[in-house]
Amino acid sequence: MKDQLNKYKIGIVVSDTYKEITSAMLEVAKEHADFLGAQVVRVINVPGSFEVPLAVKTLFEKEKIDGVVTLGAVIEGDTDHDTIVAQNAARKIMDLSLEYNKPVGLGISGPKMTRNDALKRIDKFGKSTVEAVVKQIQRLQ
Repeated sequence: MKDQLNKYKIGIVVSDTYKEITSAMLEVAKEHADFLGAQVVRVINVPGSFEVPLAVKTLFEKEKIDGVVTLGAVIEGDTDHDTIVAQNAARKIMDLSLEYNKPVGLGISGPKMTRNDALKRIDKFGKSTVEAVVKQIQRLQ
């Protein structure tokens, strides 16, 4: 796909919660975007995964982009907070994809996972989310 260098313009929204995990996911995502011939035109950092949808909306409204990659980690705690955050973020992300008729990749790992689980999923979520967005852009053109 490298022959189509920078053909697709994407944004990335990344959560600062568990930054040691999400910053590694971001680096993997940027490298894979370049490999796939996509240009990352803007990265927005947000405090947590719950704040991701507003940044996705901002990207669609202020940038000329074809799709958005979302990255975050929601680690299990003592309450159901992780489930609530992950489910609501996923629902709103899907709503925005449909509202703007552009792909948004769900790269928020969790809920119900440990820090070790999240560390193991860095590469997978960084790559697969970018790949899903790029493939969906291609298929919708």
